[in-house]
Amino acid sequence: MAEKVASRDVEDVMGYSESDIVDPAREAAEKALVWKQDRRIVPLCAAIYLLCYLDRSNIGNAKILNQNTHDDLLSETHMTSYQYTIALMVFLIAYALFEVPSNYFLKKLRPSRWIAFLMFSWGATTMGLGGVHNYAQVTGLRFLLGVMEAGLFPGFVYYLTFWYRNSERSMRVALILASATLAGAFGGAIAFGVGHMNGAHGLSAWRWLFIIEGAPSCASAFLVWFLLPDYPETAHWLSAEEKELAADRLSLEGSKGSASSMSWADAKAVLVDWRLYAHYAVYFGISTPFSSLSLFTPAITAGLGYSNLRAQLMTVPPYAVAYVVTVTVAWSADHFNNRGLHSAIFSFIGAMGFLASAVLPADAYLHRYGCLIVAASGAFACIPPLLGWLSSNLRSTAGAGLAIALNVSFGAPGQIVGVWIYKSNEAKKGYPTGHWTNAALLLFVAAGCVLLRLYYGWRNSRGFGDGNGKKFAY
Repeated sequence: MAEKVASRDVEDVMGYSESDIVDPAREAAEKALVWKQDRRIVPLCAAIYLLCYLDRSNIGNAKILNQNTHDDLLSETHMTSYQYTIALMVFLIAYALFEVPSNYFLKKLRPSRWIAFLMFSWGATTMGLGGVHNYAQVTGLRFLLGVMEAGLFPGFVYYLTFWYRNSERSMRVALILASATLAGAFGGAIAFGVGHMNGAHGLSAWRWLFIIEGAPSCASAFLVWFLLPDYPETAHWLSAEEKELAADRLSLEGSKGSASSMSWADAKAVLVDWRLYAHYAVYFGISTPFSSLSLFTPAITAGLGYSNLRAQLMTVPPYAVAYVVTVTVAWSADHFNNRGLHSAIFSFIGAMGFLASAVLPADAYLHRYGCLIVAASGAFACIPPLLGWLSSNLRSTAGAGLAIALNVSFGAPGQIVGVWIYKSNEAKKGYPTGHWTNAALLLFVAAGCVLLRLYYGWRNSRGFGDGNGKKFAY
């Protein structure tokens, strides 16, 4: 009894409990374990997502590749700009419909098996786009591509909850998501090089683009099947002590590989948790800029005074800068354990980039190109902290899988909006509709993050927390 009283006195006087005292040996062991996990997981996941994003967005490069000689996608398939937009939209419809089922199968069939299957499938579909001849074929294959790619990103966010604590996830999500910006940069550079293959072996350059960029996904799927680890408790490269440490450190804030599949009770708990819908609404807001930049950056740069293959090359700097900013912001969000505020600040910065692009004269090419870099950096950088924030405030394994998939699914309508806002007939005006829409939605994201952060702070200060005795993460 005396020991308990003394312990309580220490806590009252010093402001911390015995459980807060750092054990140097355990801390060193945890750092070594996390670094060991990072080496196995993060580069592989980032490479997978890079290939996924490359195969998703290369249709934007194909649209303008060798357009000056009428050897581009639209000219050879006799598609109108409206039909092209429909083809982009059906991808997103499939994406929205199949995210939740895919996260279910990721847990049911093991991450390595499911992701390898998806990877091979979307790679083959992308290569198939190299053989299309009309609007119906393009639209059908884009829908199939959406089905296959739907589960990857929400799957990765869910997958990381099996391996990392709340405070560690934003950075890992960022490194994976930031590979999309690298894909954007590589995609422009690859398209520039492939553009010189126009007519090789009787195929136009845009056909070679789909074939060349789809093949690595098919080949890499076999490596993913064997190399992607499923769960800490089944990882052969972890010792028994490391497996025990991994389980212990994630006992309160991680998903469990041994957990059962989702039940109706798990699903109901997520579906009636109304605060999660605020997260979904915010993610809807960020999805439109993300989608429109992914698909229309080549067209936007073409509208900034750059033509043909040079327009492809000029898509590289905005994505390269966005990569650095995204990783830096995610590190800061994890380091200061304040994800909502980081998302609010950088969504506001992105909004200012789009707003300046909208009000500047259409022929202010250099200034608007700088605004594009600012807009892309802000729009991409606020996403990893948002996803880390959501997963930090989920408690059950099955619930996390559903909520993360629903979050990304709610973003799909926002991505569909992004397909329509950069109108081809506004190219000479500087695409004002697209820039104004993205600016407004990013301001909505900033306001939503601030309000959600204030709500969580109010709940915590009143001692309510999440209703189960735990405080909400900021």
